[in-house]
Amino acid sequence: MNDLICICDLRRMFAEAAVRIRDHSKMLSQLDSIGGDGDHGITMVRAMEVLENELNVENDKLLNDRLKDAGWGVLSVSGGASSALLGTFVCGMGDVNLGRENDCKHLAASFVAGLHAVEKQTKARPGDKTMMDALVPAVQAIEAAANSGESIARTMERAADAAGTGAASTKDMIARYGRAKFLGEKARGSADAGATSIALLFQGFSAAFAEQEGA
Repeated sequence: MNDLICICDLRRMFAEAAVRIRDHSKMLSQLDSIGGDGDHGITMVRAMEVLENELNVENDKLLNDRLKDAGWGVLSVSGGASSALLGTFVCGMGDVNLGRENDCKHLAASFVAGLHAVEKQTKARPGDKTMMDALVPAVQAIEAAANSGESIARTMERAADAAGTGAASTKDMIARYGRAKFLGEKARGSADAGATSIALLFQGFSAAFAEQEGA
């Protein structure tokens, strides 16, 4: 297997992620309704549609520029913090110079840059019952796997596992940000919608490479 990522792989990653977001949009909105507006699922579906559309545009731009364009597109989606932070993350991924084909370490650097961009926009950190509980461990897993010489497929698998574990851990947390922070102990028992959507995102990323790994 040629272990390099190109625009076709990037499109497939976000397409697989979009499928999972659409399939679970009602669940995401239900989770959001506990302490928020209940529109997280709808917002994420719109955001993923924009991402797919932007990445499907035919042009000769390098991957980092494609990510910048896609991220800016998501930032235009109304929906509060969730779309703003997702757009920031994707834009941030474009802060790393990426060619038309990139290895796992370049991909990892892009994800790390995306996380750093988000960290500049929010004070939330793991343990606060937000998307960061899934995003931070996912990116850390990508960086560690890439530095260990893992394939892109294995790296994305590790990230999906870490994001899933992080999202599940929010069930036992008290929210410190957003409307949910006013719920106190009542916030326990349900996972955070943002963290759950990030876990679904990385599940899609992993699925995009799963068949290649088995080839």
